[in-house]
Amino acid sequence: MSDIVVIPARMGSSRFPGKPLAKILDTPMLGWVISHAVEAVGVENTFVASCDQEILSYAASLSVRGVLTSASHERASDRTAEAVDLLEAEGKKIDLVLMLQGDEPAIPSAALLSVFERFGADEDVKIVNLSGPILSPAGSSDPNAIKVVAREDGTALYFSRLPIPHGGDFSHGDYRKQVCAIGFRREALRDFAELSEGVLERCESIDMLRWLENGRDVHLVRISEATHPVDVEADISVVESILSGQQLS
Repeated sequence: MSDIVVIPARMGSSRFPGKPLAKILDTPMLGWVISHAVEAVGVENTFVASCDQEILSYAASLSVRGVLTSASHERASDRTAEAVDLLEAEGKKIDLVLMLQGDEPAIPSAALLSVFERFGADEDVKIVNLSGPILSPAGSSDPNAIKVVAREDGTALYFSRLPIPHGGDFSHGDYRKQVCAIGFRREALRDFAELSEGVLERCESIDMLRWLENGRDVHLVRISEATHPVDVEADISVVESILSGQQLS
């Protein structure tokens, strides 16, 4: 069995068209994501899933295999599931799949490995999602930052684009966000893809709510590193500060 990273990416973002290949410190954003994945699991276990030949060609230039997927996917998890199906149809044996969003260039390889380690600690765990710190009140109110609150056992209670918990004092709270590195046991990814989109998932536009709405657990692994997804062009300067080793104010 293999543990793999699949990086779903597409050029057609409505808020930032072409963002996977936008330059961050003179390197395309996707290059940063790929480099962290390769450092974690090796080039032979890193795959890029896309409907865009431009993205697949760039992955190939870094010696990473691209998997051509449908252009109809709205959710990264569904694109990932198709890519894994295609790889298995070729005979590849897959145990664990880490879906690493193509717009998350600041997640270090050590954080990615912590997802796989969580699976190793408990065979009953089916899905693992990183959670990171929200560093400012502005981050708590940003709809592009997906907030998460947890149960006492460390599983996710809810994900939202709104500030949660509502009405708390930020200076005294432990405010967390979803970091889009999500691990699946192979059978859980198959089950996830077979579930219908739920009402909450559709309203919030957050994949993991599909799993929660069906009574399943998303196990959270807390990281302390600052990360920042690229949703709009203005996010690039924030990510460059992180990747340059600077601290966010």
